[in-house]
Amino acid sequence: MKKIYFIGIGGIGVSALARFYLKRGDKVFGSDLVNSEITEKLKKEGAKIYIGPQNGKYLFSNFDLVIYSPAIFKEHLELKKAKKLSLKTLSYPQALGQIIKNYFSIAVAGTHGKSTTTALVSLILIKAGFDPNVIIGTKLKEFGDSNCRVGNSNYFVFEADEWKASFLNYFPKIIVLTNIEKEHLDYYQNLNEILRTFKNFVNHLPKDGWLIVNRDDKNLKKFIKIFKKKTNVLSFSLKQKEAKVLKKILKIPGDFNVSNALAALTLARILKISDNLSFKALSEYRGIWRRFQEEKIEVFDKKIILINDYAHHPTEIKVTLKAVRKKYSSKKIYCVFQPHQYQRTYFLFDDFVKILSKAPIDVLILTKIYEVKGRENLKIRRKISSEKLIEEIKHQKEKNLKEIRYFSNFKKIAEFLEKKIKDDDVLIIMGAGDIYQFNFYLKLLKKAPVV
Repeated sequence: MKKIYFIGIGGIGVSALARFYLKRGDKVFGSDLVNSEITEKLKKEGAKIYIGPQNGKYLFSNFDLVIYSPAIFKEHLELKKAKKLSLKTLSYPQALGQIIKNYFSIAVAGTHGKSTTTALVSLILIKAGFDPNVIIGTKLKEFGDSNCRVGNSNYFVFEADEWKASFLNYFPKIIVLTNIEKEHLDYYQNLNEILRTFKNFVNHLPKDGWLIVNRDDKNLKKFIKIFKKKTNVLSFSLKQKEAKVLKKILKIPGDFNVSNALAALTLARILKISDNLSFKALSEYRGIWRRFQEEKIEVFDKKIILINDYAHHPTEIKVTLKAVRKKYSSKKIYCVFQPHQYQRTYFLFDDFVKILSKAPIDVLILTKIYEVKGRENLKIRRKISSEKLIEEIKHQKEKNLKEIRYFSNFKKIAEFLEKKIKDDDVLIIMGAGDIYQFNFYLKLLKKAPVV
């Protein structure tokens, strides 16, 4: 039994690792600036968590290991205290990298679709009796609304994040690549640097390893030629015959989800899992937290369809709204979008304008940009705002987009929706920040239970 302290334990990745140690029987402690749904659940699971100023007050010399979020600065008071006490310190990706060395590890990487693909792969392996260990970047219903599963086998499935080149800490046996685009430009200079970093990661595969590549992605096509002489390479595409089968059986909408399922199916074949079993597992998949998460609620004396989605990159927004329109072609669609991080909004400004001005919805509502503590550039923060984004979208908007509004807080958004929304309308809440809490805010407005 080890005694482990987590700095930034409320993060989606760090919390998953904390759960992994808890389930192994270790003692878990941690800190975070604010309380959250994640920290509250971790407390119930046995973690001792301190909320508030992270000044090192609760760090002592008897800790075996200190694990910190990649978002933590080197000058963070708790990290400095840990080093002063000569405690062993590892970042989240370093700690995960050390763990998976002892397993047959399967990494799911790419700009989009990592969580869904990780979930699909995991559920197939569970169905096939592989009993895998899993770390995923969201909550999965099949894991009891957890982002971690501890199995009793040598298989370990996990998301491999590219931010700050975190995935270079991993040396998996299989890598699944969903797609590559411009993203995390607060760290990377351009797309070429992103591609080089992904190539470095794939070079971590052993000669008898496997690379699974989405050949529909223009940036990944070259990977097939580059790596087929170095390791085993398989690809998948929406053009293959299995795509038609998956479109019929999947409960989650959108071609992007069919692509994610094809990636999982390709991996299952490497592990000699039958297609029948894979299709059965994929057909039973119910989706994950904030990835096209649908429910019917009663609010403002109206019964509406509410969709929660994590999309925060222009491409994710495009494919998600396309899937919403395809599923609800005759309904009025409202979208409340919270831009995530000032630097992302700044660097991808033109892409956001292009996608949102052509969004196949009726009403677009933007709220303030979500500030990611520790990752913002003050100069850029002064240059960009949701109001500027709205202004440019209005200049370029197409006819189907009937109304575009900006509101600074949940109350004002709710007041607007109360006047406008009608029975059977669709409301999608979108973004990677705290916008998901608007979902709870709406439900509190109406005492009637969720339908």
